[in-house]
Amino acid sequence: MTAALRAVEGQSGETGRVNRRLVLVRHAKAKQGGPDAARELAARGVADATTLAEWLTEQDVVPDRVVLSPSVRTRQTWQHAAPPDGPEPELDERVYENTVDDLRAIIRETPDDVQTLVLVGHNPSMGELAHSYDPTVREYPTGATAVFELADWGSPGRLTAFTVPRG
Repeated sequence: MTAALRAVEGQSGETGRVNRRLVLVRHAKAKQGGPDAARELAARGVADATTLAEWLTEQDVVPDRVVLSPSVRTRQTWQHAAPPDGPEPELDERVYENTVDDLRAIIRETPDDVQTLVLVGHNPSMGELAHSYDPTVREYPTGATAVFELADWGSPGRLTAFTVPRG
């Protein structure tokens, strides 16, 4: 693992049982040029997404639901970062549309039986959403991933881990 990988202990004074984990992944580094939705991962992006897979395993992130932007780079990021027996990802145009309100709607629509939700998307919405849960998250470069614990899908979250993988 690289020095860029780090875990963050939550600093919340919240009490109560945590039932859910929300994982916010910004796609890994993409190639430049061409239609935006068709941009593929750069070699560094593939390496970073592979490093992210290792980190997610270390954090014991086992998703029950994965929602991706339909862009090529987000699908490729998850292809390299996903656990081998994970659920089939759902493609949702709202993630590509890139608004915090759309991401919050997807989170609220998550069924109660889902314990861990992974969203793979784009900035600025991924970084803004992470910042809204924890103001100490100020930058969200490619590959950035934050893990939040929530009481339920509509409640505020507590940051428990953060990384910017560099493979």
